[in-house]
Amino acid sequence: MIVAFRADASVDIGSGHVMRCLTLADELKRQGADCHFIMRPLPGALTALVESRGHRVERLPELDDRLAPEPSDAEGPAHSHWLAGSWRQDAADTGTVVERLKPDWLVVDHYGIEARWERVLKAGCARLMAIDDLADRAHDCDLLLDQNLGREPEDYRRWVPANCQLMTGPSFALLRPEFRAWRDRSLARRRGSSEPLELLINLGGVDRENLTGHLLARLSTCPIPAHTRITVVMGQSAPRVDEVKSRARQMPWITDVRVGVSNMAEIMAHSDLAIGAAGGTSWERCCLGLPALLVVMADNQRAGANALAERGAALLLGDSWADATLLCRGLGQALEQAETLSSRAASVCDGAGAQRVVKKMMEL
Repeated sequence: MIVAFRADASVDIGSGHVMRCLTLADELKRQGADCHFIMRPLPGALTALVESRGHRVERLPELDDRLAPEPSDAEGPAHSHWLAGSWRQDAADTGTVVERLKPDWLVVDHYGIEARWERVLKAGCARLMAIDDLADRAHDCDLLLDQNLGREPEDYRRWVPANCQLMTGPSFALLRPEFRAWRDRSLARRRGSSEPLELLINLGGVDRENLTGHLLARLSTCPIPAHTRITVVMGQSAPRVDEVKSRARQMPWITDVRVGVSNMAEIMAHSDLAIGAAGGTSWERCCLGLPALLVVMADNQRAGANALAERGAALLLGDSWADATLLCRGLGQALEQAETLSSRAASVCDGAGAQRVVKKMMEL
């Protein structure tokens, strides 16, 4: 089986779309599929990472990202600019690759793509799958995945063809197998006390605004135990790593900054509390029962963050992390409620989502 993915990563887009597609591709590869990533060569594109995992990268031509959208795109997706050029140009470039590959599946994970693009590309593939979080635009696909808590099939009924099959909710969350492998040990650890306190900070793979550095500055005023150890994890393409490392050296507690890690599940399993972005890593933390304070890094994360908070599976910092007093208060509440937060988070996601998605793809 040949599976092609159309997804991008960049300093502006972030890394989440490519990372979750990479998880799905790894699972497909384990079951014998040949996976290709069709990507625009943008700054921070993660092409080397994709290739290091044994998948082929099909690089689309470079475009001038200053090109204005075509007038006909004015009614298109809110994230149309993520394509750099017009949807027609992207569909034509992608179509050239798809015509050569003739994939059994074309998987699209891109906020700048919707039904017009998909309609053009469906002619060149047997099946098309869309991965989305927004439920804000039409899709012409055979299968759609939205892994967010609180999302229901009804949210997409008006946006997809009648015969489209829908997979919604964190039971389909695309997590690497190491998270499921570490789940039992991580949950067992939550039932005992930990000395010293291990605090994990991870605000996404890029963090171009250096929210991590600003958060550390405010965190340094909080009355947390003197024996606390802090681990900061950043992505390989994060542009402000040096500034974060400089701030880390000024912290009152041992603060270790790690970049481009390959053992995130192990790091999370050995952490007692996380301050993290409310994106795809939310499901990783839930799988491992890691209590978390959520920071909303983008508008598309807000609904999922609210759903986790309403379920009692995390505490929502929202924008209050920027206020040292509110940050310290939230940290104290999370430590007091850690056991409850952990059990409720663990009930959200079991880590087997990628296998469920691949099973569905194989059945269609």
